[in-house]
Amino acid sequence: MAKNFPVTHQRGFSAVAIITFIFLYAPLAVALVLAFNAGTSVAKWGGFSLRWFQSAANNQQVIAASILSLKLAAISAVLATAAATLAALAMTRGPRFRGWTFTYGVISVPLMVPEIVTAVALLVVSATLRGWTGYTGLTYLIVAHTAFCVPFAYLPIRARLQTMDISLERAAGDLYASPWNAFRFVTMPLLFPGVLAGFILAFVTSLDDVVITEFVKTAGQDTLPTYMLGQVRRTITPEVNAIAAVFFVISVALVICIYAVNQRTKIN
Repeated sequence: MAKNFPVTHQRGFSAVAIITFIFLYAPLAVALVLAFNAGTSVAKWGGFSLRWFQSAANNQQVIAASILSLKLAAISAVLATAAATLAALAMTRGPRFRGWTFTYGVISVPLMVPEIVTAVALLVVSATLRGWTGYTGLTYLIVAHTAFCVPFAYLPIRARLQTMDISLERAAGDLYASPWNAFRFVTMPLLFPGVLAGFILAFVTSLDDVVITEFVKTAGQDTLPTYMLGQVRRTITPEVNAIAAVFFVISVALVICIYAVNQRTKIN
């Protein structure tokens, strides 16, 4: 009888894993530490201080960019999650149809195509619509971020649907539940961890996007990532590290939220 291949017991596996984690997280750890730097250098430690957090909190440009980033990410994540949920339900609960594989490929295209290509395509569309309508509002950024985030929300939702026991939904139908009630009281509660994971993944993806935002935005629509990019091009101070540290904490909190919801679902 064939034995499973023990990957973790191979010689050198632990060393490679440790080196990989160091390459991934050492730069992040350095940036977080230097966020508390009292000096003005982003590379030299000058003592412990919270001055750059206070500087960022009092910077009106940072506040405006942060509000716009959170607003854009929230709206885009809600729209992307709604679209991804409907697509995942159609692809996993509906009957197979001609072009099923092609449809799945189309949904996954933004994950495989370089982001710069998507950004150029969205720029062409938004520029054309601006020329036709004269409208230059935030809607273009919302549509662009939503289109880019749909695949990121779709994957965890589809994965959750594929692992759910479909017999529970069939049992609800056998007990004379309407399709809506079966979805509301059986499918959606079981699917909720996947929907939440998809929403948070779409939210974080939109929150830190730079390339698409740079191509689609107009004057006065700087998000926090594009603002930080502009600061890096000019004078770099530890204020940028302080902003990054705050958003790192937000990202970790969202990951903990997903884990807590999944654990609670398993217990229930």
